[in-house]
Amino acid sequence: MQDTFDNMNIVIVGHVDHGKSTVIGRLLADTNSLPEGKLEQVRETCRRNAKPFEYAFLLDALKEEQTQGITIDAARVFFKTPKRKYIIIDAPGHIEFLKNMVTGAARAEAALLVIDAREGVMENSKRHGYLLSMLGIRQVVVLVNKMDLIEFNQAGYEQIVLEYQAFLSEIGVEAGAFIPVSGFTGDNVATVSDNMPWYQGETVLQKLDMLENRNDSQNQVFRMPVQGVYKFTAGGDDRRIVAGTIETGKIKTGDDVIFYPSGKRTKVKSIERFHAPEMTEDAAGSATGFTLEEQIYITRGEMACLAGETRPEVSARLRTKLFWLGKNDLTKERRYQIKLGTQKATAKLEEVITVLDASTLATTSRQCVQRHEVAEVILRLDKEIALDKAENLTETSRFVIIDNYEISGGGIVADVLNEEGDRSGESRVKWVESPVTREERTVRYAQRPVLIIISGYKNVEKKHFAGYFERGLFLEGRTVYSLDPSELGPVVGRDAMPELLAQAANILLNAGNIVIAPVEALKKGEIKIINSIICSQETKLVWVGDTSAADIQIDLHVEEDENKENVYLKFRKMLLDSGVIFD
Repeated sequence: MQDTFDNMNIVIVGHVDHGKSTVIGRLLADTNSLPEGKLEQVRETCRRNAKPFEYAFLLDALKEEQTQGITIDAARVFFKTPKRKYIIIDAPGHIEFLKNMVTGAARAEAALLVIDAREGVMENSKRHGYLLSMLGIRQVVVLVNKMDLIEFNQAGYEQIVLEYQAFLSEIGVEAGAFIPVSGFTGDNVATVSDNMPWYQGETVLQKLDMLENRNDSQNQVFRMPVQGVYKFTAGGDDRRIVAGTIETGKIKTGDDVIFYPSGKRTKVKSIERFHAPEMTEDAAGSATGFTLEEQIYITRGEMACLAGETRPEVSARLRTKLFWLGKNDLTKERRYQIKLGTQKATAKLEEVITVLDASTLATTSRQCVQRHEVAEVILRLDKEIALDKAENLTETSRFVIIDNYEISGGGIVADVLNEEGDRSGESRVKWVESPVTREERTVRYAQRPVLIIISGYKNVEKKHFAGYFERGLFLEGRTVYSLDPSELGPVVGRDAMPELLAQAANILLNAGNIVIAPVEALKKGEIKIINSIICSQETKLVWVGDTSAADIQIDLHVEEDENKENVYLKFRKMLLDSGVIFD
């Protein structure tokens, strides 16, 4: 069986009657991907009904046979080349079916956009181009179809190329190629056209084989939205399998996995696949599952990630680019459901930044979004969800909005925001992964990077304890650094301290350090800000003195006048028990 990464999802879009079905039918026939005898059967049906044969009839015939058990359904068709297998997602072209086009394109890695050479660039040609760009589909191939109807005229082709190229450049999209084709005659689909010697580029099949497959998703960071957790009991089987589809990256037994937004962390015990041989790793595109060494409580909607890789964003406030297809306007008065991966949350429109007409690119600043419009808006959710910004990882930035049980819109997350007015994505450090991973440093230093906050109320010598702990770990040969938040700048206000501390600590954590920071009277809201930047599993809190008014979880409590040696032994035991240091 061919591996899943040899498959490629392609969405084909275009204005109604611009010839998408004909192009698909020709691709199926010219790659010998039709069921045996299907081409002859459709030709015979046309002959009996005195109808001229068209390749579009092949797609219609296959759709009609969906109920008869054939493996091709109404939305997807399959063909193959010597390089890979393709799944073509046929998206309806009429404006009323944009919702179907959006849901079909959401998982595509590339797009074919069909324009009728005789009719030229239409409103939906522009709208589809914009929606593809918003879905993060960067590989777009434009097919100027029905060239036979303009007698394969080069000037007609070039006029369409100039007009559509100008439109795409305005929305930041660059087409990989403009290919003049005729789905009806087969020119430049699978074979080079003799009718257009002036065109020296690739055929459609040649260009498809040149496209990158999911931007090499296996070599990206690991992301798997949790579909469910399944418990087995029959025959003494006590496995609890965390199941889902791997969007990007790879996972193997022994990997340190973190679930977001909860921040829960453990190791992968085994990889599980239904009716598959035993395996020790799995990769992007696979519907898979794994068991955990430590039985932590995980539910549907968590996002599984690997420790040491770039963590996802966690936020309840999102700046998004979306398209609206609902019957009712998107307004501030209504409540919606947002779905990203397997996560669901209630969403409210907080602000419309701008509304854009996808075909004319005209903008307006009104505070609602009407049907078939594209907008940049801020959404506020009722809970935090885990995601990636579109510029970092498209697959886990796409979402849909449900209004009254119907998919009414969708788009991508452009940025995450904290409290109103704080665009955290603009102020945070942009992390670039080091060639040396955290896991490699952990093995080399025999310790796990962690931020240890020493806190307590006024008149408690927190800096004294921080320095004492730093000196003890250093004498043991540990890589440790004491970070005083007051040294981060000449005037660091209390409000800015948590984020600045977390950003500075993150640099040291990425270098494999144990970081110790004295902070006076740490509050619950402040540790939440720190943990939005640093995983909660990489943060420990030592509280010195009275705890009666403390409103946060404390990992170790010591008295101010306790014997220093006893305090250090308790401190060291905490680090050993939590796996921060080891031999």
